[in-house]
Amino acid sequence: MKQQSVGNKRVNFIKRTRKNNQTDIPTKDAKLYFGFDNGVTGTIGAIWGNKTWFFEIPVKKEQNYTKKKGNITRVIYSDLLIKLKEVIALCNFPPMMCLIERPMVNPGRFAATISAVRALETTLNVVEVLRIPYQYEDSKKWQKELLPNGSVKEQLKVDSKTIGCRLFPQHSELITKHKDADGILMAEYCRRKF
Repeated sequence: MKQQSVGNKRVNFIKRTRKNNQTDIPTKDAKLYFGFDNGVTGTIGAIWGNKTWFFEIPVKKEQNYTKKKGNITRVIYSDLLIKLKEVIALCNFPPMMCLIERPMVNPGRFAATISAVRALETTLNVVEVLRIPYQYEDSKKWQKELLPNGSVKEQLKVDSKTIGCRLFPQHSELITKHKDADGILMAEYCRRKF
């Protein structure tokens, strides 16, 4: 099946097929599964039957709020909301489930922890507004099921990229650019579990 993009052209195509009494609803699995690789450098994957979506979490950089000059990266609420709404609409508002990777919280890495928690808060706001049921998942759980045994540290990213390109070749360009496929692999894990 062709890669589904998020945008008006696909929405209009779906509407036209319904007018001709054709359905584009998967017969095997009608639930829409999301996987959120949480954070400002994360990705989101979605699976609905044999259709998949994979995109980076939309972010912006701006000057931080401290006296010392610096920047922070924030999730763009409105862009994330629009992207998820479009995916949901393309699937004709199906039942849904979402796994969100538990954020890194480490007092020794204060700035990274604050960034992760800030990104999580925005993500939760969007997910709750759209009424998507969600559950937190530790990265080790989905990695254990989908990645080779013995993957640790830097090898996790390499294995995520390799497995992601193999399972979802239609997204290999973004997977390669992003250097991992965590979001779409989490969506696949969500599909298998729910």
